[in-house]
Parts: sequence; structure tokens; C-alpha cells
Amino acid sequence: MTGFEISFDMARLDFQATSELLKATYWGRQRTDEINRRAFENSVCAIALIDGRQAGFARASGDRAVFARISDVIVWPDHRGKGIGKALVQALLDHPDLRSVSAWMLNTSDAHDLYARFGFRPVTGGNEMRLDR
Repeated sequence: MTGFEISFDMARLDFQATSELLKATYWGRQRTDEINRRAFENSVCAIALIDGRQAGFARASGDRAVFARISDVIVWPDHRGKGIGKALVQALLDHPDLRSVSAWMLNTSDAHDLYARFGFRPVTGGNEMRLDR
């Protein structure tokens, strides 16, 4: 589908709608608006728009040089299945501020096929470590 655009202009973000949708997910239910606001401010955010209205969101955080983590990839329910999630991920991978990043990470419980299309694979071998607080 080509009926949408991807923007990195935070002035086009519908913060409240995005925050509410994320707080309804399995991964964002513990968050507050303030936590989401700080997370967005410290990330490269991609916003999908259809006719100027937001239809999706994704962000990448990290040092913007060698490491980045993709988070909060979400498409509004009535726009799913149109390729928006794929376009959001591709936009982050192609973003000029992230071109030198060689180590990309993400965490998903239900979208492995989406990310596998881009070359992501499950972490194995015991080198990756994680602390959940």
C-alpha cells in the first residue's frame, strides 16, 4: 500500500492517542503518559500518517552510532494489514541518524515474522544479557 506517509516530525505525533494505545498493549501496560513522553523524547520516532491522521508509530533508542533498539511498533487497529508496520521498521533502519548502527535489538512476543523479514533473528549463544526491573 502506498496510501500512507512516514514522518519523523514530532509535531505531527498525536501523543495522547499513541500513549493510550501503547498503554493498552502487553508491553506498555505499566507505563504512564510521563514515561511515554520521556521515552519518545529520547528516541528517533517514526509516525505513519494517512491523510494527515496518525495510523502508526515506532521508535528507536540507543546511542545513534553503533547500537539501537526498536520499540513500540504499533499500528492503529483499523489500519493493520496495510504494510504500515513494515514501513515503520524500514524507515527506522534507513534513518540518516541511524545509518552507522551495526547492532540492532528488539523484543517481541508475537511479531517474529515481521522482524525476520529484515534479518532479525532470535538471540542465542548466551552473549546477550538482560535485566528486567
